[in-house]
Amino acid sequence: MYDLFIRNGKLVTPEMVQDGGIAVKDGKIAAILAPGVEVDAKRVIDAGGKYVFPGAIDTHAHLNDPGYEWREDYEHGTAAAVLGGYTTVIDMPLQNEPAMTTGELFDIKEAKVTQEAYSDYCFWGGLIPDNFSDLADLDAKGCVAFKSFIGPVSPDYKPLNYGQVYEAMNIIKEFGGRAGFHCEDFSMIKEGEAKMKREGRLDWQGFLDSRTVAAEMVATDAVIEIAKATGCKAHICHVSSPDVAQKIKEAQQAGYDITAETCAHYLSFTGQDTLDHGELFKCAPPLRSREEVERLWGYVVDGTFSGIASDHSPCAPDEKYKEILGQKIENVFDVWGGISGIQSCVQAAFSEGVVKRGISPSVLATAMAKNPAKAFGIYGRKGDIRPGFDADFVIIDPDQEWEVKAEDLLYVNKISAFVGMKGKGLPVCTVVRGAVMAEDGKVVGEKGTGELIKRIK
Repeated sequence: MYDLFIRNGKLVTPEMVQDGGIAVKDGKIAAILAPGVEVDAKRVIDAGGKYVFPGAIDTHAHLNDPGYEWREDYEHGTAAAVLGGYTTVIDMPLQNEPAMTTGELFDIKEAKVTQEAYSDYCFWGGLIPDNFSDLADLDAKGCVAFKSFIGPVSPDYKPLNYGQVYEAMNIIKEFGGRAGFHCEDFSMIKEGEAKMKREGRLDWQGFLDSRTVAAEMVATDAVIEIAKATGCKAHICHVSSPDVAQKIKEAQQAGYDITAETCAHYLSFTGQDTLDHGELFKCAPPLRSREEVERLWGYVVDGTFSGIASDHSPCAPDEKYKEILGQKIENVFDVWGGISGIQSCVQAAFSEGVVKRGISPSVLATAMAKNPAKAFGIYGRKGDIRPGFDADFVIIDPDQEWEVKAEDLLYVNKISAFVGMKGKGLPVCTVVRGAVMAEDGKVVGEKGTGELIKRIK
């Protein structure tokens, strides 16, 4: 007898959409079954003709635990993830206190969060100028990649200059790791901000004008060239521009192991949303034009991206809305930059991609499951509907209409740019290693079900 049988589904793989069922045993996919084939199982879920996707992988999230749990923690963040359809979350090392930059801090973080997680999770390791000697240990502990900034970042997490990038990538190459980068050129961003402040342009147009596509392109191009020179695998985080995506695609076509992600907000919102609505739509890189959004979808379709991430970057309301404390926002550069979206990104990507633009569901299975799993070294466990893989699924009802409402968000702070967004196609059931974690709009699984997933070597 199987543990779980999902029957009567439209199974979505990167190759095709086919009718059938899935049998699960001991947390693994045991069999893919033809339509009409029935098996005995302890629990049967009738998908009713809905799409059954491989569980989505969020390649970029800031869960802020330990240290800043008042912004977000593992209990709330991973509960929101499974409700939204992400079954594995790759958590960033910063917005932790302290940032996860050593093997000792890895152990402290794992001990803290493992009892809180609803989804499975991986760790990005920190990559800062002071921890090059710790990188091999972090890799041995289980980090799937290493995150650094080319552009400005918080004072407690220093960026690398290009010489340090070269040195770090030579180290990471030796143990087969992947270096990931926030690509906005430091000097161009700082000068852009300084120029806006000198001119008194402290409004949202000034913010958008200070963070140009050119700054994103310069940093991306530099990382690609250093990756070529060192032979190190690289990952470009949160690509906002189709022109930057084209640069990455060309490196991929030339045979270099350069992966990249975009985010659901770059595929949904525009810079006009920032101008119209302000604080909640501030992120870095910033939102771009409608024309760029449309072209960016082309790079999802052609397989350039290994991830449609949330870049879930939560904060307390007073960090976004200073007027809550009686302070008028006179300088937008002081407002917290980041969008909370881990609960909403899968449905947004489905609605914007499959429903509005008519792309194949298989494209999303590739971009949100298979490609991320391959990029971060966990394919074989995660990322596909194949016998022997972890039984991670999200069932999406393509006909269900939705509106994101603040009261439905599971975050510590129920604020998000996605609030008010409407669409069609909603995750209605999420399964993590054979355990039903979310169903019909509610988290039903047990806290602590989530496990740390390490790179397969």
